[in-house]
Amino acid sequence: MADQVPTSEAPVSNTVRSARQSTPPPGVALCLSGGGYRAMLFHLGGLIRLNQLGLLRGLARVSSVSGGSITAAVLGLHWSSLTWDDHDRSPDLDALVIRPIFDFGGCSIDMQCILKGLLTPGRSVGHYVAREYDRHLFHGATLQDLPDHQHAPTFVINSTNVQTGKLVRFSRDYMADYTLGMWRSPTITMADAVTASSAFPPFFSPHRLAPSGTYTEGGVPPLHGKEFRKRLALSDGGVYDNLGLQTALSACDTVLVSDGGAAMAAQVRQPSDWLRHTLRITEVIDSQVRDLRKRELIADYKGGVRRGTYWSIVSDTDSYGLPAPLTFDHEPADYPANVPTRLTGLSERTRRDLVRWGYIICDTALRTWVVPGTPKPPPGDVPN
Repeated sequence: MADQVPTSEAPVSNTVRSARQSTPPPGVALCLSGGGYRAMLFHLGGLIRLNQLGLLRGLARVSSVSGGSITAAVLGLHWSSLTWDDHDRSPDLDALVIRPIFDFGGCSIDMQCILKGLLTPGRSVGHYVAREYDRHLFHGATLQDLPDHQHAPTFVINSTNVQTGKLVRFSRDYMADYTLGMWRSPTITMADAVTASSAFPPFFSPHRLAPSGTYTEGGVPPLHGKEFRKRLALSDGGVYDNLGLQTALSACDTVLVSDGGAAMAAQVRQPSDWLRHTLRITEVIDSQVRDLRKRELIADYKGGVRRGTYWSIVSDTDSYGLPAPLTFDHEPADYPANVPTRLTGLSERTRRDLVRWGYIICDTALRTWVVPGTPKPPPGDVPN
């Protein structure tokens, strides 16, 4: 399926209305939300369960933002090396994808990168974040090392262009902002694309990149001049679309969403300093945009506009109505959702709990809405 730069990027409500008027092509998209290491590890549980059910291999698209882009990029980088059995399951997923990301979740990189970026003239925080991503996970790989979408899912890593206020898409075939045009066959490093996608404000944003590849207007006249194309100032993909839905809604008729975003807690006392107040306001905006997109998506499911299911780190297995779902034996039960949105190393126990909870709630959602009648996985298949 050839990708096109959209001629508009209306709010999600308009996207949903247009989707009702023209049915998306057949295919399954997986959307991976942001949320730092918490989301990165939570999504691993979903990948494990999708693989066990033989659904991972059949994906047509993987769309990601922020922490979810770390997981998606590692999956995309190693996709061509995965082998598959007769049941469309990959025995290599753990060694090539799950284990490297799990180990990376034990490494602290945020504070050291912030300090280096602030104290080193001519270097940004993003420069050091990209260097850590590359050292631990990507080892010099570029977007051209993603698989050809003719034989694999299309991997789309999403960021936000602070200059235009629009979504920037990174993929093997192109990078694009519809108001600027597209660059075919970009050679941006995987580390830079993921850094741009996870450049959460204010500490990591913006991450500045010079576009690469063959420039084209993409079928529509650009809305901005060439001065906007010299160097892009990019922020977290979740600023624009914190569930990674935008690039999936028009591409596939079935959408699976893994949401590792934390719930916003109420606070009686509010700090008066500008930095902490700005962070709180950013949290409010993120929460409300996430809730809006979630409601639109659920309305789509209920209205028969598209198929699929949504699972969240703050979901409750009982709310799905699945008889005897898997249980997460931990007190308090909401502990995984309360892991901070950071790139700070987590203990092995916390990492295992995040993966296990991602697996359990994904299994509950899939067996309720996607593969009803599938038996509960045996205990040996559940991460511990």
